[in-house]
Amino acid sequence: MSFTLHPRLQQDCISVGRFELCRLLMMNDSLYPWFILVPEKADVSEIFQLNQAERGLLIEESSYLAENLAALYQADKMNVAAIGNMVPQLHIHHIVRYRTDKAWPGPVWGKFDAVPLTEQQISQHLDQIKDRLSASLRPII
Repeated sequence: MSFTLHPRLQQDCISVGRFELCRLLMMNDSLYPWFILVPEKADVSEIFQLNQAERGLLIEESSYLAENLAALYQADKMNVAAIGNMVPQLHIHHIVRYRTDKAWPGPVWGKFDAVPLTEQQISQHLDQIKDRLSASLRPII
């Protein structure tokens, strides 16, 4: 079976590009810089379902993304989590947090309705993140 992105992720996110293992998405929410890694593997809902090499690659891609997001957005804290209660497809949230953000210090889930990004904000975020990650980010084909 081939990889297909879960419909909820398609609906809520903007495609950014691909790493070796994962697709990179940006959550359409202007309240936080929020990105999601999705391993491009069919029928995987848990990290332990990946083979050893894939698990290692997922940690590398996640760490690389978190480090770059923290620097790019000058984060006070990076929230990185694989929850999967609403979307069973394995995906890892990378949320830039600030002590001044609306949900601080609590989690962002279920606190406030998403505020969609404007076209200008989408363009700005995509330009910044693609420039920052250009050495390892490939387009989605």
